Amino acid sequence: MSRNMKHRIIFILLAIITLLSGGCANLLEGSVESITAHEATPYTKPPVEQISVSNLDEFREILFQFIMEHEINSQILYYNYEGEDVQTEVQRVCDEITREHPIGVYALESITANATKIVSYFEIGLEIIFKRTQEQLESIVSVSTQRYMMTQLLNIMGQHKEEAVIRTGMQLSDEDITEQIKALYYQNPRRIVMLPFVTVEIFPEEGPDRIYEIKFGLAESPGMLQQYGENLSVSVRRNAEIAVGDTDAEILLSLVGNLMASTEFDEGTARTISTHGAQNFAATAFGALVRGSAVGEGFAMAFKALCDELGFDCRIVLGSLDERVHAWNIVALDGAFYHIDVAMCVVNGLETAFLKTDTDFEEMYAWDRENTGRCEGELTLEDIIGPENPEETDIPEDSNEEPIDEEV
Repeated sequence: MSRNMKHRIIFILLAIITLLSGGCANLLEGSVESITAHEATPYTKPPVEQISVSNLDEFREILFQFIMEHEINSQILYYNYEGEDVQTEVQRVCDEITREHPIGVYALESITANATKIVSYFEIGLEIIFKRTQEQLESIVSVSTQRYMMTQLLNIMGQHKEEAVIRTGMQLSDEDITEQIKALYYQNPRRIVMLPFVTVEIFPEEGPDRIYEIKFGLAESPGMLQQYGENLSVSVRRNAEIAVGDTDAEILLSLVGNLMASTEFDEGTARTISTHGAQNFAATAFGALVRGSAVGEGFAMAFKALCDELGFDCRIVLGSLDERVHAWNIVALDGAFYHIDVAMCVVNGLETAFLKTDTDFEEMYAWDRENTGRCEGELTLEDIIGPENPEETDIPEDSNEEPIDEEV
């Protein structure tokens, strides 16, 4: 091979190498770009749990589930529909729940259903507008008996909550609810610091199954009343512990004497109170046992709390004294009931209002005698302390305690 041929071959090889390293763009004087189109990943709708039904009963059940879960927008797939107008049928169910069912009347403004035909089924879109929060829905308590309802109300009132929502088939009026709350208060002076103002709204107004929304108007914040209740419990325990006596009658006398020694009768406030259950601490056990000042109702509530602590059967009597609103107690002792008015013992002495019969009280006192246990016991103050110097026994010697003040 000649030298010229070798040079030509070398030149061709160098040209090939140059082309390979420079790209095809150098083949021509101009510049050539090669662009490959990018294929975007197709959008895929996030998976959604599809709830399906095949009849109106199933639709109604799922709809209630959405309501209780406070779902605002949701979707149901309706298969095997055999009626003429699915839109009309599902909206009718929604309207019935909103207007007639206790949950719907209580919790909802409206439910709107939109049915769309999708080949072999209908897609039902739901929009639920609520007038209650999820917390309010979850707070509904279902009760079937009077006893259970009273238990639930006591638990709620004992925590000094501002609202109770009760669902029941018992046919009750707002007056029935108010009277039950009042009865609970006077039966539990230690757990419920003060009788709240009560308003009741019923959903629906008529029907076999209804919701009662009970709102409590409290004199103080729930937290403060809770603290007062704890202070009251401490005071009840301490005052009960210092009661002494060899017989039940002597223990009751000691309780009265200790309460007389530690609590003043608030005559000024007594003149201003014109109703039982007034929102005034002087009318509560807390006022008597913690603050050391009370009117007749406050003494009665405190005495019942102390008797409850020691296991005596003691009840509150709501009535009047000399035509003024007043309250006192009746107590069971040795198989008989007696009147005890601690407030009047403070004002007029033990002998005027301790272990008294109906006959003793009928001249100055007025009360519902038909629904109050008859007080006809034969025991008297003299039977306990003897006839000698009764005025010296108004306050037992061992009861000169200072008021136990746990108030914060």
